[in-house]
Amino acid sequence: MASKELRIKIFSYDQAALDQTCRKIIEIARNNNCDIKGPIPFPTRKEIFTICRAPHVNKPSMEQFEKRTHKRLIVLENVTPTLLDVLKRLNMPNNIEVKIKF
Repeated sequence: MASKELRIKIFSYDQAALDQTCRKIIEIARNNNCDIKGPIPFPTRKEIFTICRAPHVNKPSMEQFEKRTHKRLIVLENVTPTLLDVLKRLNMPNNIEVKIKF
């Protein structure tokens, strides 16, 4: 029994780890004869935080920090139950977030 479509969204602050995880998922899908679309890059979300260094003495002295969230989408078609089991057991780095939608 083959499922129609599986959408895998991957989020990370580290672009290199994100691309490495995408390559692993694509390699596993190719080994299981699955149709692959992607990885499709989504726009990078950029958050900038401004923090005052010394609020009393040097009020105009501020620091800015930036956090970038990189996103990718992989669409797998003709997914088999064995492929789902392999993807569930896949070891991911700690800084990677994965959302799977059927």
